[in-house]
Amino acid sequence: MDHHEQDFLEHHSDEYIEMAYSYERLERVENPDGYGKRVGDCGDTVEMFLTIEGGLIEHVSIQIDGCLNTVACANTVATMTEGRSVDEAWEVTPEKVAEYLKTLEEGHFHCAELSVGAFFLALNDHRMKTRNGWKKNYTH
Repeated sequence: MDHHEQDFLEHHSDEYIEMAYSYERLERVENPDGYGKRVGDCGDTVEMFLTIEGGLIEHVSIQIDGCLNTVACANTVATMTEGRSVDEAWEVTPEKVAEYLKTLEEGHFHCAELSVGAFFLALNDHRMKTRNGWKKNYTH
């Protein structure tokens, strides 16, 4: 392990490291129950794909083109919302994401905002699809 890696590990919480290097959610889902995409001012892109069954968020898949901070934040949003009801999921905030990660640098708080924003777009997409259920069959 080089000095830079050791320095990185010493300056970040276990939660941050786990979320930054978690890749099991990285997948693109065809016909998700909810989809959201945001591009940040920094150029990072977060896409979220929701699988929802009976009002519960069963799985959150993500696609990210961005830095480790964005990966950590998007994984944290997924971790905090999987298994919860759609109504409860609206309670996730960038502040809660940063609090969970413990060592997200202040200068990268926008990564939490970007991830939560993409998630809220996905929740809203789900809301629109379920409110207008008949449209879902005809939009593809």
